[in-house]
Amino acid sequence: MSEGSYQRLWDSSHVTLQELLDQEQPMLQPVPTREWQSFQYRLSSLYLYYLGLLRGFDTLYDQMVQPQKRRLLRRLLDSVAGRVLELKDEMVRVDMCEWHCLDHVLRDLGLTPADLEVPIPKYFRLEQSSILQERELMLAEILSRMEPVAFQEAIMSRTEAIILLQTAERARQGRLRATFIREIRREEERDRKMRESGWHRLNPNQAAITIQKVWKGYLQRKHTQYDRQTEMEFIGMIPLPGPVEHESVANLRQDVRRFRQIEKEEEFQLAISKTHDALRETEGPDIKEKMKEQIRQWFIECHALTGRFPNYPDESLGGSNQIFSDKTPEQVKMELENPVQESTKKEDKNKEKEKEKKKAKEDKTKKSEADTILKALPSKFIPLINAGHEEYKNVWKNRPDRLYPDQSFDPKALRAEKRNELEQEIRKQVDELMRQELKNLRLAVDREEERPFKAPKKKNVKKKAGKKKEKDLTPNRSLASLFEELVVFGLLKKCKAVLLKDFVGDCLYLGSTLSLAHKLPMPSLFDVRQNMALYGVLRLGSPDIHSMAPLIRSILLVGPSGVGKKMLVNAVCTETGANLFDLSPANLQGKYPGKAGVQMLVHIVFKVARLLQPSVIWIGNAEKNFYKKVPKEEKEMDPKRIKKDLTKALRLLNPGDRVMLIGTTSQPQLAEMKGLRRTYERILFMPRPDYASRYVLWKHMLHMEKIHVTQTHLDISALARVSDGYTPGHILQAIRLVLTERRLLQLSRRPLMASEFLAHLAKLEPVYREEEASLKDWYFKTPLGMKKIEFNKDLEAEEARLAKEKKKRK
Repeated sequence: MSEGSYQRLWDSSHVTLQELLDQEQPMLQPVPTREWQSFQYRLSSLYLYYLGLLRGFDTLYDQMVQPQKRRLLRRLLDSVAGRVLELKDEMVRVDMCEWHCLDHVLRDLGLTPADLEVPIPKYFRLEQSSILQERELMLAEILSRMEPVAFQEAIMSRTEAIILLQTAERARQGRLRATFIREIRREEERDRKMRESGWHRLNPNQAAITIQKVWKGYLQRKHTQYDRQTEMEFIGMIPLPGPVEHESVANLRQDVRRFRQIEKEEEFQLAISKTHDALRETEGPDIKEKMKEQIRQWFIECHALTGRFPNYPDESLGGSNQIFSDKTPEQVKMELENPVQESTKKEDKNKEKEKEKKKAKEDKTKKSEADTILKALPSKFIPLINAGHEEYKNVWKNRPDRLYPDQSFDPKALRAEKRNELEQEIRKQVDELMRQELKNLRLAVDREEERPFKAPKKKNVKKKAGKKKEKDLTPNRSLASLFEELVVFGLLKKCKAVLLKDFVGDCLYLGSTLSLAHKLPMPSLFDVRQNMALYGVLRLGSPDIHSMAPLIRSILLVGPSGVGKKMLVNAVCTETGANLFDLSPANLQGKYPGKAGVQMLVHIVFKVARLLQPSVIWIGNAEKNFYKKVPKEEKEMDPKRIKKDLTKALRLLNPGDRVMLIGTTSQPQLAEMKGLRRTYERILFMPRPDYASRYVLWKHMLHMEKIHVTQTHLDISALARVSDGYTPGHILQAIRLVLTERRLLQLSRRPLMASEFLAHLAKLEPVYREEEASLKDWYFKTPLGMKKIEFNKDLEAEEARLAKEKKKRK
């Protein structure tokens, strides 16, 4: 894309943004609960449109070169991402479910399932790249110190080494001898067949004809294969080979633009310092004198009106900014001299408002339960989005790009911005000088000492007991030493490089149909991936988003083994560049014994996690921390020992602390529900994949093994049918067992068949319906699951009541 196309994308994105901002205000209006479906539809539409807007702003921020535009785009990108998270929370509150059936909304809006994909801003990984390299070097250095110790333990004697070498050499010689004998026998067999068939009797003409026949047959088969390939590409049955080349060229262009971004950013930073220094030298003295004259004039006018000099505005109230606002000296005098009267007026107004609210509440309670109110909660990100949109309209909308064809910064806009910052700096200095001057004037003219500023009296309100600050148990230890200790004990690990898009699955296409029939559709793997992107990646990726978005400290992934829970944990770490801490019960056995040891363990982990944020604390087999009854074979492990300290440490996490606890479990029935509910704020259920997800999984995993499904006779649909009940881990295991190195070499002669996978799948243990049913029953005992069941029962009862009324009318 050219710069002009990016500019057009920016303009169209702001047109869409204006339409969305116009739709935000009606969402704050109360709606009766009986109209929850229309309210949910409007919420879902807003959510989908904001997702598209987030995708556009991410592309613009990643590829635009002009540094001042990129700063505005960054604010808009983070604000829109935060609004997406707020809308997701609203949808969960209305649906009473972590996953949503939006297929009917997609159909009505003319969108595709690809528009449901949550885009992950590219700057998450790009900005963390240097930090990740430093961390990998630290890990490599620490692990290199540990390797010699492990090597010494596994060292063998000289005699054992000689025997091992002799065995390997004899085996090598035996293989070579067997290969040589096999080739001799093959040549003898070939000569015998030639003698029997009479090939030696052919004359030169017959031999030439035979060679021509074989060669023409080979050419014809090649032409037929090529014609079939082009026909399938033309009708869209197989992907074109061209896009791969185009993608590489496009990626190269994107990298070039990122290098230009770095160059322009360096120029801009240099210009910022030069502009600030130049303005301070040239305009700073004039601004200072002008402020002094204005404040002195205000002194004189106030003295002429009241006969006394006014109190100087306190810094907490804005200082001399109140003087420079568009107010007369009388208005400023009234605001400063009579703050108590204003506060009493405000209190009276507040009392009146409270009375009105009470009356409104009484009116609402008198209505029936069907008339209860639904409305969206106020947003923290809408004011930021509005401010960014206004800046675009005032500064960038009608500015022609031909003024700065090389995408350099705008010096006029930079001077205006730096002038405002300089005025604020000078204002603070002038306030200190003018306070002293006002004191001298009072002594000289009014002959009185400085009157203390009377602040409005505050009511004696009992302070709520805030969260206690965590006591630092390691005040004298450096971060490097704590980091090394966690690595040595195996509590801080290097995550596997897995992208979230590698967690493959298709969306649920009949979800709304099942919901209308009052059936509870199970989430697809696509829904699970979207929830992890929203709850984990977007929050941990940006400090600005995390500080203002609805706070989520912990997530519990529930599902059968092999469904991809640990893969999602690694994907969150990879996408955000987060540290991975392993507090699984099996990993803690024999480490930090005793109560004091557990406190120290949790303290060090959370301290390092905060200092090196973003961080993910993973607990595998999370049910063991909350066992109803600890099994005899696990009593030595003592899996419940970190339960209390873990919950305490989680409560101390505040907005801005990009630390998240992610637990995984396949047997939540063994744990106490109360303990899990207190520790994990969000519980995501991961069932076995449905047909659509299995079809996509087979296709994707075979493609990863460089098997082109369109060029083989492999029936993917049959494999997806047969593998019902098997998890993605089972499918991957079967593919790796079949596609050995030897089998890959035979593909040209013997095409891959679906029957080859069946024998290996039959040896694996599937997820039986009883096991999945028990997990479903457990999930619907969680608070959110119980609310959903009760809500569905109420809807069914309401529909039955309406049906009876219709029959009576007839």
